[in-house]
Amino acid sequence: MNESFGIPRVGIAADVHAFASDPGRPLWLACLHWPGERGLEGHSDADVAAHAACDAMMSAAGVGDLGQLVGTGDPAYAEASGELLLRESLAAVTAAGYAVGNIAVQIVGQRPRFAPRAAEACATMSEIVGAPVTVSATTTDRLGFTGRSEGIAAVATALVYRARP
Repeated sequence: MNESFGIPRVGIAADVHAFASDPGRPLWLACLHWPGERGLEGHSDADVAAHAACDAMMSAAGVGDLGQLVGTGDPAYAEASGELLLRESLAAVTAAGYAVGNIAVQIVGQRPRFAPRAAEACATMSEIVGAPVTVSATTTDRLGFTGRSEGIAAVATALVYRARP
């Protein structure tokens, strides 16, 4: 198939993690540490915002997903940061001949209060990806597992385009 350099591709992804049973596990969300908040359960740091962004840009570029790239069975990625996973995903997207245009991430959960650190999260993730990343948050008005504060979810959309050879 002959792809035009001018036609962008879009990927959409979601990630969900439960809050950890260990109250001492740190919370990493949107590549930021959230002191005083209980962390999420997972093989890596369980940063749902970073993970959803990874999967969205990889999906858009047609290079699989985060589980295929690093996998939960790989001990090298135990406790891996969202930043590292974003960089690894970006490398796969770049190797496939794509560049990231932008990423939008929506976090869904009752806590932490995201608004006070939204600009910091956008700046941090944008710097890592090298493209604009917007991060916002919402609640489910106390409905469902996120509403009961059992975990956090995130949905991301990424736009990538064919890089010139």
